[in-house]
Amino acid sequence: MRLDKYLKLTRLIKRRTVAKELSDRELFKINDKIAKPSSEVKPDDILTLVLGRHVLTVKVLKIVDYCKKEDCNSLYEVLSDIIVNETELK
Repeated sequence: MRLDKYLKLTRLIKRRTVAKELSDRELFKINDKIAKPSSEVKPDDILTLVLGRHVLTVKVLKIVDYCKKEDCNSLYEVLSDIIVNETELK
């Protein structure tokens, strides 16, 4: 599944267009490699998302085509969610 679609499906990002824009700015990584919006996401991949001052690291548990709001957090496991200073992001 495409990265931008996965982020929207899991509700880590509210809209797919926002996920695409952030990915184009090289703020997302899959297994420590910079990811494009069209990058494929597979189970057991580690996603690192830089969202403002938050650095969120999640492990992909499973991929589905559709998911209810209540079940979305079962698709991934949060490994870390750190708030960093702006100087640490560079």
